[in-house]
Amino acid sequence: MPFVLWSLLLAAVLPLIWAGVSKAGTRYDNGRPREWAGRLAGYRQRANWAQQNAWEALPAWTAAVVAAWLMKVPEAAMNAAAAVFVLARVAHGLLYVADKASLRSLAWLVGMLAGLYLFLRAGGVIGL
Repeated sequence: MPFVLWSLLLAAVLPLIWAGVSKAGTRYDNGRPREWAGRLAGYRQRANWAQQNAWEALPAWTAAVVAAWLMKVPEAAMNAAAAVFVLARVAHGLLYVADKASLRSLAWLVGMLAGLYLFLRAGGVIGL
């Protein structure tokens, strides 16, 4: 299976990893999870925010992959974009947890540009 399709699974697992970071070493309240998360602070709070952002990025990435796949963008181009996206999203979460806002924003932008690239390739706008 091409890496671009595996990237969908990886992108869906990333929010779960950040959720785990936010909950690790604390007494998690499964009865009131949103209330519990609202009381988080420090790196745990930022990990929860990274989780939320990772969920938000998933639909756009999925749409970009589907569009590229349906329009038969070359596999090598899709795999390269997927590698950039996955690395950018991992970096985004790590930088979120580490409280490196400017670098985190750069990682977010790189991930979004990877999805945009797939859309533009699917639309025939660019051929690189």
